[in-house]
Parts: sequence; C-alpha cells; structure tokens
Amino acid sequence: MPTYAYRCRECTETFELLRPMSESGAPAPCPEGHSDTVKLLTTVALTGAASGPAAPAGGGGCCGGGCCG
Repeated sequence: MPTYAYRCRECTETFELLRPMSESGAPAPCPEGHSDTVKLLTTVALTGAASGPAAPAGGGGCCGGGCCG
C-alpha cells in the first residue's frame, strides 16, 4: 500500500497515511483532529541499477545521429 503525505491548513502539521490507491483522494483528518487538509505531491526516489540492456546514447538529429555521415 502506498504512503501519501498531507498537510493541515489549520495547524500546518505535515503527516503521512498508508492507504490504498483507491482512497488517495479521500479526506484525511490531521492527527490533531482538524479536517481542512490537502494532499501533498511527493517524489519517488528510484535507486539501484536497471536490469536489462542499457539505452543507447543519442547523438542528435532525427535518428540519434546514425544517418548523418
């Protein structure tokens, strides 16, 4: 289950909730009991090496530089 971050507009408390994706837009009261909250946009950090072949480096032009002599 994903974790979603929220901020209370009344007390400015930031908090996280673990909830199903289907409930990500549902109201989330803050730990202090206030109901005026907003869901924050968060970024996902991906680490580690990708498995599989590496993407070719582009050289420029319309086809990555392979057609220019």
